[in-house]
Amino acid sequence: MSLSPPGRPDPEPVPEPVLDEEERLRELGYQPVLARRMGGFGNFAISFSVISVLSGCMTLYGFGMITGGPAVMLWGWLGVGLMVLCVGMALAEVTSAYPTSGALYYMADRLGGRRWGWYTGWLNLLGLLGAIAAIDYGAALFTGAFLHFQWGIVPTPGGTMLLFAGILLLHATLNLFGVKLVSTLNSFSVWWHLGGVALIVGTLAVVPKSHQSPAFVFTEFVNGTGWENPLYVAAIGLLLAQYTFSGYDASAHLSEETSNASVSAARGIVRAIWVSWIAGFALLLGLTFAIQDYTRTVASATGVPPAQILLDAVGTGGAAALLLVVIVAQLFCGNAEVAAASRMVFAFSRDNALPFSSLWRRVSRRTQTPVPAVWLSVGFAGLLAVPSLYSSTAYGAVTAINVIGITPAYAIPVYLKLRAGDRFQPGPWHLGRWSKPIGWIAVIWVAVVTVLFLLPQSSPMTVGTMNYSLIALVAVLTLATVWWFAARRCYGTPQAYGSARERAELTDQIV
Repeated sequence: MSLSPPGRPDPEPVPEPVLDEEERLRELGYQPVLARRMGGFGNFAISFSVISVLSGCMTLYGFGMITGGPAVMLWGWLGVGLMVLCVGMALAEVTSAYPTSGALYYMADRLGGRRWGWYTGWLNLLGLLGAIAAIDYGAALFTGAFLHFQWGIVPTPGGTMLLFAGILLLHATLNLFGVKLVSTLNSFSVWWHLGGVALIVGTLAVVPKSHQSPAFVFTEFVNGTGWENPLYVAAIGLLLAQYTFSGYDASAHLSEETSNASVSAARGIVRAIWVSWIAGFALLLGLTFAIQDYTRTVASATGVPPAQILLDAVGTGGAAALLLVVIVAQLFCGNAEVAAASRMVFAFSRDNALPFSSLWRRVSRRTQTPVPAVWLSVGFAGLLAVPSLYSSTAYGAVTAINVIGITPAYAIPVYLKLRAGDRFQPGPWHLGRWSKPIGWIAVIWVAVVTVLFLLPQSSPMTVGTMNYSLIALVAVLTLATVWWFAARRCYGTPQAYGSARERAELTDQIV
């Protein structure tokens, strides 16, 4: 129906203004040295790939089965997803105002000062590096389960570590070819994830001879933690959803390589969250309805409970095929996370926050990619997973580094924006009158969930069952504090770019 007066054609839609992002970057203090070859869909795709419901949901499904079971997994996913959407929208608003590779720490520095930026950066960096280790080691575990299906190879810690090292090497190599290839792979990853979820859910809905009842899926509570309080168990059971809903700051870290980043990066964050929210809920539904034997699934010989669900539901051949879909999705996820983490390393080094910063901030002339930062990211992630050779709980500790590092870092720029009041100048993507209420919801949620993730997850507590999140948090903050006194005179974000000396120094970083 036309809304124009009779005799007049409908008005043409007003095109969205495209900002001069290179000039905006100079206004923020940085000379552009990275290639701006990523579009809006590619920017959304990298955060969607890092969230990766086929990685997070599948990897921690076994954890969810004993920390509340189906009821907590399903309802927790819906509730946590809503809260994370608020966090994402609040963070997207600040991203629109400060579209730089430094992302969270740069925002905190601008809004709160050098120390705020420093600690935010270290939390964010350790969270990103922990995420690479958690994602790629998870992919190695699933690959081991696939090899067990196909050729009867029994997974061992040493074998898993070799697979993990190979995956890290693959992701480093792919990232060295430049952001264009990374963007193309992430765009393909979106359709692989959505198609993979549809294939798995569709197969589990049709093939199995029996399914669990809706009452079981939505109300069954299972407590295998050793704790007696059901509310406590349900609270720690939210880790499945909260761990999966992380990494969406990747859109911000790739903003210096994204066209119209002041809008596209903000939209990429929000879209990645709500699309993952829907896809993840469908995946959890499909898996939970298809459980054939709950006890056998929890104690699966494959070491991966979702693999047991697939095996019981569709047989060895079908399970192997669907598991391969999951593994490829996890590989996409890890590759995107390496891209995000390496840009954080590059940006943090650009502001002299890391040891040997002059090395890590170098950019290849040929690909305009921070090559040393890529190698540092995968190398450090590899070291984080080495304890898994000796301890079955080490993977949980790596996951803790990811969650406890990155989650608080999301809320700090939002809190500082709220504290700044009118001093904060929003970018072209903003929340308007909803900025303050959504911002406070985001800050409060992150505060609550951070406390939850520091709590013990199993009883009785032993060296093998303790929650390493607190140790990870203390280690990160201690490292940041010690290095602050060593590097505080060198660290600092530039107030404005433009002098001939600054231009020459930044040009010299390109090798």
